[in-house]
Amino acid sequence: MWDYIDGISSPQEKTVIEQLIQTDGEWKAKYHELLDVQQLLQSTELEAPSMRFTKNVMEEIAKLHIAPATRNYINKRIIWGIGAFFITIIVGFLVYGFGQIDWTAQGDSKLPIDLSNVDFSKVDYSKMFNNNLVNAFMMLNVILGLFLLDRFLANKRKKFQEEA
Repeated sequence: MWDYIDGISSPQEKTVIEQLIQTDGEWKAKYHELLDVQQLLQSTELEAPSMRFTKNVMEEIAKLHIAPATRNYINKRIIWGIGAFFITIIVGFLVYGFGQIDWTAQGDSKLPIDLSNVDFSKVDYSKMFNNNLVNAFMMLNVILGLFLLDRFLANKRKKFQEEA
């Protein structure tokens, strides 16, 4: 029916609806009712907000209590505790890794590393970290430590920019 009123119905639909309007009183009443609704919609103007509407809304928002900045309600001791935990875990794994090294080597050197020719490519790291689970956990801790360092440096930079 709305397509018929808007004039976008197909010719077949148009003829069927015209016949129903002429023969059926209910369809005719509904058609006139919908015509009145369409005329009402077309005759009313959309109300535009006043020019000062945005300013009024912003003034009302400014009166409300806004949540404080995160640095005011995040306990710095907790952040330092988390950082200390990760550093302790990393140091613990390094101590564990060095503890797994067989320090008794064949030859004159007591270390499995040739220190006379400081070439780090000859270091056998497989003796330190030979478990896949240990490697995955170490990698996770290093990544989390880097995230922590990044957040720390970002906060320092932000403070520096605020002061300038």
